[in-house]
Amino acid sequence: MNGVSAVRAYTLIAMLAIVAGGWMLNEAPEVDLMEEEMDNFAEMEATPASAEDDSEGDESLEMRNGGEKDETSDSQNNLPASLVAGGGAALGSLAVGSILFEAMRVTVLIALATPLLARMKANREDLLTRGRVLGYLEANSGIHFSALRDALGLANGVTAYHLHTLEGQGEVISWRDGKLRRYAVSSLTKEELSRIRNPIAGTRLAILEVLADSGQIGLKGSDIKTKLQISRQLLSHHLSELKSAELVEPASEARRPNWRLSSIGLETLSSSRELARSEAVG
Repeated sequence: MNGVSAVRAYTLIAMLAIVAGGWMLNEAPEVDLMEEEMDNFAEMEATPASAEDDSEGDESLEMRNGGEKDETSDSQNNLPASLVAGGGAALGSLAVGSILFEAMRVTVLIALATPLLARMKANREDLLTRGRVLGYLEANSGIHFSALRDALGLANGVTAYHLHTLEGQGEVISWRDGKLRRYAVSSLTKEELSRIRNPIAGTRLAILEVLADSGQIGLKGSDIKTKLQISRQLLSHHLSELKSAELVEPASEARRPNWRLSSIGLETLSSSRELARSEAVG
């Protein structure tokens, strides 16, 4: 899955930055003390006892050197703190993104949780859980991650692990839908997958719902317009699109015929209702 390797690399770099920064913060005081003692010892050895007349010049030189050392020390002390802060901010951005976006949460779970779970030996319970996931997807193709997780009563990491395993085995496919990630069995036909990946929503779904209640007789455009309280131009546009998708058809050869659902339209509406029901229950 795209993004999994990037999340792992991103997390590894952030953790290394935190560890390196923490180590440098702990080691810095001892290193500074040793360097100061070595500098003092070197000055005592290099300065003769008869050099008292030059004490003022030496003091001035020491002040300048001390100032330079302080600036260098400050920059060195800022580096560890920056590493720790940068690493923490990077991990925090992953956490926030996982909370706000389901698709990102799934990617993070697969990147970080599945390697740990994969180390556990597969057992009969894992196979049964995987079978439950696959069976639920066969009955509810297109369901998103959170709804599937809640419907089966599984934890985030466990759900991501089994979905990732099934996808790796070619039994499941997934795709991103806005903030969500949706799943379906791989045995779907191209037509079925197209309907699931491009669901009818909004006004067009409302038109299908209205026509479903009219049976084979269908409804006039004016009746649909009145029921949905939309303009004639908007209704004409949506009916044209639905007809192009072969979801609706004229009920007669009249110049202004009634409109009714086609067989494809009935299947599409049924799939939309079933998916909405399964996600509402989840």
